[in-house]
Amino acid sequence: MTTDYAVQADPDLVSGAQKGDTRAFDELVRRYRDKVYRLSFKILRNEDDAAEALQDAFLSAFRGLANFKAESTFSTWLYRITTNASLMKYRKRRDNLVSLEQSQNPGEGAEAMQLPDWSTQPLDELLDSETRQVMEEGKRLLDEDLRTVFILRDEEGLSNAEVAEILDLSVAAVKSRLHRARLRLLDRLSRYFADRLTRRDRGR
Repeated sequence: MTTDYAVQADPDLVSGAQKGDTRAFDELVRRYRDKVYRLSFKILRNEDDAAEALQDAFLSAFRGLANFKAESTFSTWLYRITTNASLMKYRKRRDNLVSLEQSQNPGEGAEAMQLPDWSTQPLDELLDSETRQVMEEGKRLLDEDLRTVFILRDEEGLSNAEVAEILDLSVAAVKSRLHRARLRLLDRLSRYFADRLTRRDRGR
């Protein structure tokens, strides 16, 4: 009787792969490769590096599958491996990046700064290509620990608990880093919109 791997749940596929069924692992790869690549690309912002991180992640998962325990879901475990593989590649390029925190060197109490209110901006303006470019640049300049939490939590939609497990942090630490990342990005966007409105007013 032919086994239909596509309809099997992750725990069944993991169990089969741990027993040496390579087709079960192939199905896990097929099921998660797009998500793994997407996460790697968001961290690395480079297609070739993301593709290499994807290969590294699944190779590490295959090698470590025998030690995987159902204390966490397979997807969370794989996300942790993917994040680590991507960050290893990112750190090799880190010297070429300038940290926004280092360049601004904010002092104590910087988190409580008053930010301009740009929440009334039209949605199409918030989503235009120039604004997205500003947002992407802001994410690129975030410190690694803040950027990783922001990607996992706000872009991948994982819960605080899942992010904490992936990064081996407390939930409180995840919330703190997420708050700081959002403030950095909000500050960058606020300054961008203030400048944009000034330029628009001058053009009238």
